[in-house]
Amino acid sequence: MTKLLDVITIGRAGVDLYGQQVGGRLEDMGSFAKYIGGSPTNIACGTARLGLRSGLITRVGDEHMGRFIREQLVREGVDVRGVATDPERLTALVILGIRDEDSFPLIFYRENCADMALCEDDIDEGLIAETRSVLATGTHLSNPRTEAAVIRALELARKHGARTALDIDYRPNLWGVAGHGAGESRFVESAAVTAKLQSTLHVFDLIVGTEEEFHIAGGSTDTIAALRAVRAVSDATLVCKRGARGAVAFEGAIPASLDDGEAGPGFPIEVFNVLGAGDGFFSGLLKGWLDGESWPRALEYANACGAFAVSRHGCTPAYPSLEELQFFLRRGVVRPDLRNDPELEQIHWSTNRARNHGGDWSTMRVFAFDHRAQLEAMPGYSPEQGGAFKELCLQAALRVADGRPGYGILCDDRIGRRALHAASGSGLWIGRPCEWPGSRPLALEPALGPDCGGLEAWARENVVKVLCFCHPDDDAALRAEQEATVKRLFAAARRNGLEFLLEIIPSKVGPVDDDTTATLIRQFYAAGVYPDWWKLEPMRTPAAWAKAVAAIEDHDRHTRGIVVLGLDAPEAELAASFAVAAAFPLVRGFAVGRTIFGTVARDWLAGKIGDEAAVEEMAARFARLSGLWDKARAGARVAA
Repeated sequence: MTKLLDVITIGRAGVDLYGQQVGGRLEDMGSFAKYIGGSPTNIACGTARLGLRSGLITRVGDEHMGRFIREQLVREGVDVRGVATDPERLTALVILGIRDEDSFPLIFYRENCADMALCEDDIDEGLIAETRSVLATGTHLSNPRTEAAVIRALELARKHGARTALDIDYRPNLWGVAGHGAGESRFVESAAVTAKLQSTLHVFDLIVGTEEEFHIAGGSTDTIAALRAVRAVSDATLVCKRGARGAVAFEGAIPASLDDGEAGPGFPIEVFNVLGAGDGFFSGLLKGWLDGESWPRALEYANACGAFAVSRHGCTPAYPSLEELQFFLRRGVVRPDLRNDPELEQIHWSTNRARNHGGDWSTMRVFAFDHRAQLEAMPGYSPEQGGAFKELCLQAALRVADGRPGYGILCDDRIGRRALHAASGSGLWIGRPCEWPGSRPLALEPALGPDCGGLEAWARENVVKVLCFCHPDDDAALRAEQEATVKRLFAAARRNGLEFLLEIIPSKVGPVDDDTTATLIRQFYAAGVYPDWWKLEPMRTPAAWAKAVAAIEDHDRHTRGIVVLGLDAPEAELAASFAVAAAFPLVRGFAVGRTIFGTVARDWLAGKIGDEAAVEEMAARFARLSGLWDKARAGARVAA
């Protein structure tokens, strides 16, 4: 049977609420970041990021946190056929913080949680038959029901020729040998836990743990003695993690010293957060193991992935993409605090971005009704009427999209707040403007605050959009001021995990030629601004587009792409501009507004048409533009 998956992990799945104040007590945390968590879940995501085809077997609750886990797993590229929804139990939660490099207070909220209800009936033989390996973690051996599920999965793995692996992952309080307040405890002696682990160790081909975890598995606080005790009951390759000293692998007899095991190179990095490091390590190790690499090479992958984890906030979000890992191994450590390495962080963000901002945005058909000044100038406008009209715009966008991917909106919060919030979760791509309309030099909406701290309150699916009227002929002082404003907003967007769209319109400032837009693009990159999206005005010649695309790809080959703006042009002019732009694959589509809503807004505000007529007319215009773009793209493909 063809193996469709490389690895299936089985066990814990929960939500990590990670304290954002570093260095303080958990008692004093004031805000938290939300991530998926649980060792098997982390490893499934970590291996998926490295290009392995990963699946997860677990249970989640039938509530918001359970849906969050499921949706995030899909974004990460993890097969969720083995994720059952439990209608009776809540999803597990963990509240945790970073006190210092050795102290990480955490509280497990796992009383009768969904993943601990996993049972044999949740194990699908057909799914297990599709994978090359199954990985279990220690917690699910602590309860008879979950242990039965794990053993069933391992038996089926053996039956269907899959390899088996164990992450000992010893958490004393999850085995009932430490109290709720001892969440960060990693070792408490227990003969009962040792006996339970040793009764299962023979079924694994690979066993991984820290020295303390091998102490519990081997029943001795002498590491060599513990490893030998494990070897007495298991022929598995044993990988012992040694913190800053890396890790060693033992395929046969255990030597007298850990230094005599097979080792891979370590990395001299700053330890910022040890939580999740083991799951990152195991992700890299599995990549090497399943790819048939030598143990030194597999351990190099593992140590590097662990290094990323200890240098960043959170567990799964810290893990690298395959391209990021390869870049890091080629280039090496430039600064020990990896999270503050700009080149590395840009690769991390851009190659993992889709995992945080899901959706297929290879084609972009965007109805832009984020206009404020233009709407406010129309007869009959009031804030209430403006807000109501933007809700009609949203209805038109949703009618055209009809649940299909590749559609979006640009909508503001000042006039269009109700529409903006209603769009959340609709499947639309959502861009949200930040500039004060028409400002030059660029000024931002006051609600953002002087340090752009207002972005903290934005929905994660909102894309930060800013329009800058700029030109290569701008004097040095103006250019510096505008670039500083854009960079401040860009930095705040990254800090809050929001994608960033930069719109530039040089034709409103001065004459343009084939080099104008490309020159501006290069200037913003030189200033340290790396937009996820570019919104560019139509350029008349293929040469101008080619230069703009080259300017982007020379600096960021992972950019999401370009959308073409409309500038209130008639449909015929837009069709002509689409025909030129569509020849360049980096141009994903369009973001057009007044061509769709301009006359409709005037008629609706004047009382000449009603709500349904307005929605119908805007939907028709949006649909025609979408068809024009699709036709232009199809024509470009044929020509190519």
